[in-house]
Amino acid sequence: MLVFTEVKEKIEMEKKRVIRKSYVAFSEMNKQELFAFFHSTNQGMNEAKIEESREKYGENSISYGKKSPFFLEVLKAYVTPFTLVLIALGVISFITEYLLPVPKDKDLFGVIIIFSMVLVSGTMTLVQSVRSNQAAEKLKSLVKVTAAVKRNGSYIEIPMEEIVCGDLVRLSAGDMIPADMRLLSTKDLFISQAALTGESYPVEKQANIHKNASFSEASDENIAFMGSNVISGSAKGIVLSVGKQTMFGHVAQILSEKPVQSSFEMGISKTSMLLIKFMALMAPTVIVINGFTKGNWLQAFLFGLSVAVGLTPEMLPMIVTTNLVKGASKMAKKGTVIKNLNAIQNFGAIDVLCTDKTGTLTQDKIILEYHLNCAGKEDDRVLRHAYLNSYYQTGLKNLLDVAIITEAEQTLATDESKYCKVDEIPFDFERRRMSVVVEDVAGKTQMITKGAIEEMLSISNYIDLEGVVNPLTNEKRAYVLAKVKELNEEGMRVIGVAQKTNPSVVGEFSIKDESDMVLIGYLAFLDPPKATTKQALNALKDHGVAVKVLTGDNESVTRCVCRQVGIEINELITGEKISKMDDHTLSQVVEDHEVFVKLNPQQKARLTTALRQNGHTVGFLGDGINDAPAMKVADIGISVDTAVDIAKESADVILLEKDLMILEKGILSGRETFGNIMKYIKATASSNFGNMFSVLAASIFLPFLPMLPLQILFLNLIYDVSCLSLPWDKMDKEYLNEPKKWEASSIGRFMIYFGPTSSIFDVTTYLLMYFVICPAVVGGSFHTLDTKQQIVFISLFHAGWVVESLWSQTLVLHALRTPKIPFLQSHATFTMFIVTTLGIVVGSVLPFTGFGLELGLMPLPGEYWMWLVVTILAYLTLVTIVKKFYVKKFGTLL
Repeated sequence: MLVFTEVKEKIEMEKKRVIRKSYVAFSEMNKQELFAFFHSTNQGMNEAKIEESREKYGENSISYGKKSPFFLEVLKAYVTPFTLVLIALGVISFITEYLLPVPKDKDLFGVIIIFSMVLVSGTMTLVQSVRSNQAAEKLKSLVKVTAAVKRNGSYIEIPMEEIVCGDLVRLSAGDMIPADMRLLSTKDLFISQAALTGESYPVEKQANIHKNASFSEASDENIAFMGSNVISGSAKGIVLSVGKQTMFGHVAQILSEKPVQSSFEMGISKTSMLLIKFMALMAPTVIVINGFTKGNWLQAFLFGLSVAVGLTPEMLPMIVTTNLVKGASKMAKKGTVIKNLNAIQNFGAIDVLCTDKTGTLTQDKIILEYHLNCAGKEDDRVLRHAYLNSYYQTGLKNLLDVAIITEAEQTLATDESKYCKVDEIPFDFERRRMSVVVEDVAGKTQMITKGAIEEMLSISNYIDLEGVVNPLTNEKRAYVLAKVKELNEEGMRVIGVAQKTNPSVVGEFSIKDESDMVLIGYLAFLDPPKATTKQALNALKDHGVAVKVLTGDNESVTRCVCRQVGIEINELITGEKISKMDDHTLSQVVEDHEVFVKLNPQQKARLTTALRQNGHTVGFLGDGINDAPAMKVADIGISVDTAVDIAKESADVILLEKDLMILEKGILSGRETFGNIMKYIKATASSNFGNMFSVLAASIFLPFLPMLPLQILFLNLIYDVSCLSLPWDKMDKEYLNEPKKWEASSIGRFMIYFGPTSSIFDVTTYLLMYFVICPAVVGGSFHTLDTKQQIVFISLFHAGWVVESLWSQTLVLHALRTPKIPFLQSHATFTMFIVTTLGIVVGSVLPFTGFGLELGLMPLPGEYWMWLVVTILAYLTLVTIVKKFYVKKFGTLL
């Protein structure tokens, strides 16, 4: 397996090397060379060239993996280990109870019960699966993405899927980049690549030719990538790659692989096999013992089949599905859509949550954090000048301009009527600054310039320190750079602000006028943490969930955000370091560190896989293309409805609001769901095991079957109906404090401890019925009676044990649902209490009805009920004692 993984990684590395090599070549080509390569022209592509390009390079569509056909959904719902066992038992029962017997002895009751269980369980599972898929489908984007493409000399809007390599595409603010492109011309172009790299800030792109370029993913200035989007400015470019040949498509190919088996699925599978092994051992043993002791092998065989059904928790798929659906419905009301029902339990099992930084810990919104004078103090004068510059510029305002205007409108008494614009010098990539000239009502004229600190220092001869304007010496220049470096190390992006009063100009203002300026301060921008992030991280920590940050952003920004939200960092691990680590080293590093930066998609996936291999149940929260591979290999992938499609496709859970507090609520819902599932499995498995253990003991000593096959089936049916109330039960608050994992071995252990506990009181019921109550009612011990009296004796015995079994099985649900004292320290919900009580009432009344007579039961005498109450109280007392011992030894009950 390890060799296969290494080979696969080498293949992926080679693919990426080839992509890098080709993009380096494209970044060095001029326009004519690009046109020649793709057989395009300045007028765009004609129909013949379009078809030729599509044939050669493929279509611009991404495959997210195939959807399961409906018939496979049906098979998965109805064909489970338990239903297969039941179907086999049903077929055998049909042959032995209907086909083989003479007409008067033919009986389909048992067959109907068995196949009803299969039908109800499978149908409910199928219905909920279909509903879940439909809910997920509604979240998929219904918007058709189009792009402006030059065809036959003019630009037209066409669907993204129709774009081919060589097409000329025009981009403007708000556009999604429809394919990997080489930019041919740009104007003030800023692109958000957060979905690809996790970087908070938009990046500047320009069309310069790069000679001897060293391409790195999503960082080359003249290459624009599919899946990113234009924040401001405009551009034209030629399409280099489409569909699965793009960077976006490369990630999608990884996602088309079969997902890893989650801890929930592995738990269900192991538990199923454990219970089937118990059944395979017990049923033949019962057949052999009863065959030898009673002499009727056909009856012994039918009884053995009933024991097999009794040992099979046939309602497990339905109880599990109902629990999951209940949890999904509860979470939907809190803003969470569950795509994969199994993900609910995985929520509860998560002990490590990996999350991207941008938009998850942070607001994914640039704000102006500080407006400082050159001494590093807050100064509204600096903000006012920056506001005038941003407000009066005519170009498209970028995110920094929007942040300045928003902050000024909130903190200053802005009044544009006091100023009028005289002129402006637009931003360009060479100068990396822009200027605005304004005049106030008094006739005072100012040139206000803002831009990159280095550029602002180059045009400033003076500096305003504490209200005094002094020449900008080398010492003061170093002082400014040191202040800016401090802000950079706190993860902030800094730009400078300078001004010049009454600038003299001949004709129009120009770049030459940006000189002899006074540096007045600087602006520091940040993608700030969400208000709820710190609270949510503390809540997750309190509930046993460690949070690890896996981001593509840089070290300084990440360090600042982590410090603000309370994540302790002993050392930041970069993607470059990870690329040099073998799997053994990485498995230790991922345990010892919490924050990983400058990661590519494969490194995020590799870290997530390492955590899973270390035994953790891992959730991954992300919304970008770079997060999708990690979401795929996690136990549970979590995304948001505003995420890119490829991230939503990879997710098991979609949040309607990107907030860790919702996740914390989801984790608690998952743990409650898991607890209710385990109540059914552990209580039912141990109770069934105890009953069948009792049957085994009784079969050896009793001269008749301790319970008829139909009685076992009906008893099982009433009990399972009572168990349908479990999804509406609650868990003790203490249970929700720690992650819950599915351990099949704990179920076997639980059966061994609590099964024989019930058998003790089954045996006392045998003795009481056989030696006391039945002889008193019939008028003698079994061997002294005639055949007719013996039939009455047996029917009365069966009735006594059926009722006692039902009472003990049902009431022990209340005892085993909590480590506390049932009914006193912890009680079930009203729904569970009513449903289980009704089950007991139906079972108790049954021997007094005509239907009970058909099942071979007789009315029980008054003294029986007194003994029953004593037996049940003694049983619940013993269970409580064993429960305390069990929790002390193994640490947990469920």
